[in-house]
Amino acid sequence: MAFQRERAQARGQEVLRLEAKAIETLSASLGDSFLEACEWILACQGRVVVTGMGKAGLIGQKISATLASTGTPSLSLHPADALHGDLGRVRAEDLLLTLSKSGKTRELLHLVPAAKAIGAKVLAITESSESALARHADLVMELGPLSEACPLGLAPTVTTTAMLALGDALAMAVLEGREFTREEFAAFHPAGDLGRELMQVVDIMRGQEELPLLAEGSLVRDALSVMTETPGRPGAALVVNDQKELQGIFTDGDLRRMLQSGESQALLDPVERHMVRNPRVLVEGMLVGEALRLFRQAHVDQMPVVAQGRRRVLGLVDVQDLLEVRI
Repeated sequence: MAFQRERAQARGQEVLRLEAKAIETLSASLGDSFLEACEWILACQGRVVVTGMGKAGLIGQKISATLASTGTPSLSLHPADALHGDLGRVRAEDLLLTLSKSGKTRELLHLVPAAKAIGAKVLAITESSESALARHADLVMELGPLSEACPLGLAPTVTTTAMLALGDALAMAVLEGREFTREEFAAFHPAGDLGRELMQVVDIMRGQEELPLLAEGSLVRDALSVMTETPGRPGAALVVNDQKELQGIFTDGDLRRMLQSGESQALLDPVERHMVRNPRVLVEGMLVGEALRLFRQAHVDQMPVVAQGRRRVLGLVDVQDLLEVRI
């Protein structure tokens, strides 16, 4: 039949309403089993192995990924594969998290006793605590009776949404229980926007042979040599004393201004006469996102990186370094 826009909109709204209602009901019934599950995950010395068949298995993959990215070692295990050798992935110190609406999934009913024989504890998320899966599990988180939003009453919709929401609730409660930090999250997401912004400046700074250091008392022409000969050809030289403490910075911008003013003989001047004293600096431990903010405020192209609480030079960050990590 022809597509009917009003009917489609009504169906879409009905699906969202039913799924939202299911989550609200689940939230209101969250109790001791949820708290105990959090404690089990926090106490787990191995990995949380998440398993389920069909759509529940796909939801399990997402739950496992969320746990792993927030500080809880986890893997997703297909129950059929587990029964044909992949059960070797499970250890006694692991926690098996099983997902099944009916609690009658044949592969899970075969897997659970095998995992328990290894020594792993079993946590089940299922519709009824009276189901076969629930009776074999060590701990049950009951979803309660749920009707699917599918007009045929067949396609998993409300139940998978409830499973996913409950998995997220577990992961976030455990995250808070671990006192998991933004920096730790970034360590697991180095290629993401947040991961890049939460990198520290010491992770991207130029150091060692790429660090353009110049001893105080040197001439301007010495500064030019350092800027030219240092690998990466930074547009700055960092003037330091014998203790490698920052005294100032001389940049190619300082050179242009010097030449534009007609001071062509100034190449033989002490660099201290033309350098910027007390320049803006980045401190070790500072996040790259904060460094970007300072670069924008100062309208400069280079900033030295110094040790915490001191002026000892550790490195140099060029604005191009920020661009390379797409900050």
